[in-house]
Amino acid sequence: MRKLHALLLAVILLVSACTPVYDTTDEVVRETTEENSDEKAIIPNYDLEDDNYRMILTDGSKKISAARGVTMNQMGNRLDIAEFERGMMRHSKEHYDPKDYFFQPGQYLDDDTILSWLSRYDKENNPDGLNPALNEEEASEKDFRETPRYISNIVEQDYLVRTEDDVVELSGLTIGITMRSAYNFTAEGRDYSQEIPTSESIEKGKEYAQKILERIRGMEDLQDIPVVFAIYEEESANSESPGNFLLKGNARGNDNSVKNWQEINEENILFPSAEAEEEHFDDAEKFSDFRASVSDYFPNFVGMIANGFYVDDELREVTIDIPIQFDSQTEVIGFTQYVYSLVMEMFEDHYSVQVRINSMDKQEALIVKKVGEEEAFVHIYE
Repeated sequence: MRKLHALLLAVILLVSACTPVYDTTDEVVRETTEENSDEKAIIPNYDLEDDNYRMILTDGSKKISAARGVTMNQMGNRLDIAEFERGMMRHSKEHYDPKDYFFQPGQYLDDDTILSWLSRYDKENNPDGLNPALNEEEASEKDFRETPRYISNIVEQDYLVRTEDDVVELSGLTIGITMRSAYNFTAEGRDYSQEIPTSESIEKGKEYAQKILERIRGMEDLQDIPVVFAIYEEESANSESPGNFLLKGNARGNDNSVKNWQEINEENILFPSAEAEEEHFDDAEKFSDFRASVSDYFPNFVGMIANGFYVDDELREVTIDIPIQFDSQTEVIGFTQYVYSLVMEMFEDHYSVQVRINSMDKQEALIVKKVGEEEAFVHIYE
């Protein structure tokens, strides 16, 4: 067994001392400039990290999205859901600095609006549908393959700034558009799947972004608001890693067309996998060594996987899930100590590492090592 990192037990037992203490005195401001508006917006006087957005609260509660129920029903992979919305915020930072902007879930595109846009176009029944027209009740397999439903979800995020009059005003939108990598359909009593090339998703994604911008500009409150668009390609529903963002563009407050399209070179890679071996051999070997070292402690454990997040082909973040059945809390502590030592010794400093240690029914421990930090954060759940 490798030598345990010095003072680790003290780090675990005193982990609460590493938890930041916040000034919880929140600021209360008005949310609009309308004189007859008495709705109060609460700005928390803390954020979780320096580069995170502070979220606008209302009467002490998080303000929910106007289209709250759509994402879960439209995206089949829970990993895609998390990566998509987190990635939208990440790409928004280029346009809306977290030091100056506050975040709020989308308030302008509601469930009915988004669901109608995601449906197929029908001149009489749904002229707002973005997916191509097709009478699915009478369509053949060939018809479905030639006219798939390309777009699967639309998510709005709002970004607000505080004025000198203690008012927060909408100053930017981000619209995320998810595209299917495969279209699953039923025709003539049989189930089929049609793969959609990434190049086709890019072309269609740009087309949908322009149509959505034109509709946004038709809304009174959004006519001169800057809008960022981010196009995301989903993974299959049973994938163990999320999909990827393909490109982003934007429209300034006085623009009626989406401009400045940029391809996004991001990738989520599953370890172990043939793709990891082929594209990131050194990282795959490191994960294999880490896995072998864990098995030295628990020879019979199975199923450890990791997801590596790459930007411009450089590893930025790796998340590792270790499922093990424990017999006691002391066994959890001992194993967490051992994994901590492996994280500190085996992984480099230029990317962050998160290890989640799970039993069959709950998370037992969390280890987080951020870029450039000498020590990792450790928490053992009771």
